[in-house]
Amino acid sequence: MRVPARSGKAGVLTWACALAVASSVLHAQSEVGALVDRAAAYVDEFQHRFGSMVTEERYEQSVQETIAIGARSRPQWERVTLVSDFLLVQVPGEGWMPFRDVFERNGQKLRDREERLAQLFLNGSSRSSFEQARRIMLEGARYNIGNVERTTNMPTLPLLYLTPAHRDRFTFELGKRDPQEGTIVEYREARGPTYISDREGTQMPSTGRFWLDETTGAVRRSELDVVDTRVEAHIKVTYRLDDGLALWVPARMEERYRDRRSSSEVRGVATYSRFRKFQVSTSEEIAKDP
Repeated sequence: MRVPARSGKAGVLTWACALAVASSVLHAQSEVGALVDRAAAYVDEFQHRFGSMVTEERYEQSVQETIAIGARSRPQWERVTLVSDFLLVQVPGEGWMPFRDVFERNGQKLRDREERLAQLFLNGSSRSSFEQARRIMLEGARYNIGNVERTTNMPTLPLLYLTPAHRDRFTFELGKRDPQEGTIVEYREARGPTYISDREGTQMPSTGRFWLDETTGAVRRSELDVVDTRVEAHIKVTYRLDDGLALWVPARMEERYRDRRSSSEVRGVATYSRFRKFQVSTSEEIAKDP
């Protein structure tokens, strides 16, 4: 008689524990959903405010590749320093796209920076919005070094994952709370088509995390990881609060790429300064590259 009684209590306790766990999971999902909503609203405001500015980017890249010399091997380095204007451009049908205009390479001027920006934002192109956006991304990529082709090396790119156009492809989980950095939200691209793909169209899901201000939804840090059988990419971005702009702006981007088919590894560090206004009408199209 006593054994069944104990089993019944155990059953009640098991159900109670299951209900507590389910309630905790639902609460966490509700909490992270509300936080991601605040972050999405913040990103929308950030894009409109940052989209009227241009910042100077100093971008140092290095490539290490191991070469064989007889029975020995030693690392060989290649380095480049790029100075660019970086800004967001609103492309009809595509949203806000990051744009990098390189005007200096290893201390050598490539073009007149202000004239170049003016030409890029004049009317005169009949290309589709998709082709305009594609050219924006490829424009800055041609100066990258290393054998890993990439257009993902943009500090604001992960913010797109919080926007309505892309958010539904991702799952979000609440992480640790850091009094100094904010609340961590981890993300995973759960369904395609993925935002990032290679030249052949191979899907490359993203994972990573955001450090968010729990009250305002402001993004203080971001991490982006893309790993497949051929290449892996890791990009970390730190934001800082600009008192004059009253906005968290990119301060530093650190990146690492590794081609798994070779010994090549690419590293980069970019810093951002000289934030200034640059008015571009969202109805204008991007002109053809001169």
